[in-house]
Amino acid sequence: MRSPFVAAALVLLLSTLSYSQSQERVLWSFGGAPNDGSHPVSSLITDMTGNLYGTTNYGGANNAGTVFELTPQSDGTWNESLLYSFCSQAKCADGEFPLGGLVMDGTGNLFGTAQYGGTQSGCQGSFNGCGVAFELSPQIDGTWVETVLYDFCSVFSNNVCEDGSGPNSQLVFDEAGNLYGTSLGAIRGTVFELSPGSNGWTESVLYKFCPNGGNSCSDGSSPMGGVAFDKLGNLYGTTQHGGRYRIGAVFELSPNSDGWRENVLIDFYYYGNSVAPISFDAAGNLYSTTLGNVFQLNAKSHAQRSRLFTSSTGSSNAGVLIDASRNALFGAGYGGGTNEGGTVWEVSPTRDLVPIYNFCSLPNCTDGAGPDASLIEDASGNLYGTTKVGGVSDNGVVFELTP
Repeated sequence: MRSPFVAAALVLLLSTLSYSQSQERVLWSFGGAPNDGSHPVSSLITDMTGNLYGTTNYGGANNAGTVFELTPQSDGTWNESLLYSFCSQAKCADGEFPLGGLVMDGTGNLFGTAQYGGTQSGCQGSFNGCGVAFELSPQIDGTWVETVLYDFCSVFSNNVCEDGSGPNSQLVFDEAGNLYGTSLGAIRGTVFELSPGSNGWTESVLYKFCPNGGNSCSDGSSPMGGVAFDKLGNLYGTTQHGGRYRIGAVFELSPNSDGWRENVLIDFYYYGNSVAPISFDAAGNLYSTTLGNVFQLNAKSHAQRSRLFTSSTGSSNAGVLIDASRNALFGAGYGGGTNEGGTVWEVSPTRDLVPIYNFCSLPNCTDGAGPDASLIEDASGNLYGTTKVGGVSDNGVVFELTP
């Protein structure tokens, strides 16, 4: 019987490689402020030469977060370059505390968001400003220059950041070079678009969650996992709250002649609250996680199938890595596992949801603890990710898992 998790399009047989004996290697152990980042909570990206890029939520010269690069060396070690320390400008006008990961354009520029910072101060509960979208550009001398693309809460009325505030997700490009993401502002959250032009970047709010206020928010509230495009140009994401049962939902945004229309695909009933991104398989089926399970939505019927997390796998804030060659799904779970330091887990047609690595397997959790972000994979099937804490200085690590 086919596993409910693996889409019909994933027809290749499971590889004879087994992750049951996965070996972990710490590529970098963060040292914390002022010379290094700390507490990475976002997924990594890679360039064409195999370098890894990511963000840390804290650390750096001003303990307000960093952007870093890891470069493999000929002797098997990795070197870290701190590309940028946030809050380098007065009152953190350049951004503060990035939560989301990065995206790279075709010329090697990096784009992301910082939840706080910027020049606008209309949002509530902020440290310095309401958040920014930023670009980092490499220079000939090897340095990187940051440019703020957009200051959130630039449109403030009726005590509300109409354009959103607190951007929290990794951005995604469309084919025209526009960027899309989610924010927590405008009362219950937004999906926004940033469009480049001759005079800079312009922000458009595509959807405001819970537009009528109140406590039910049947359309969802608090989107934190960003958005993903399907092949037809529709956007999909998850919300942490709202929905029919007030514990989150999966939503679709479809473009039409007068804007974007939202459709709730499912309302989480049990095991809800999702802050994870959406992944698609080749057949267009959707995958993601909630705090309680990993689930699949059928592309046509929207029927939901899921597997529950247990104490052996931990809960998850991370998305799902789909490995078609092994006909398997991979993800990270925090707070569970043999040593209660979190896990990397796998599910496939021949294996139930099982941990393939238990963090805190080394003394003092020097191998990392608390993985909180989605995984990426290289051409050889090695998995890469981050942990929020653990490592030599308990500031988190970047790790590799090898079959």
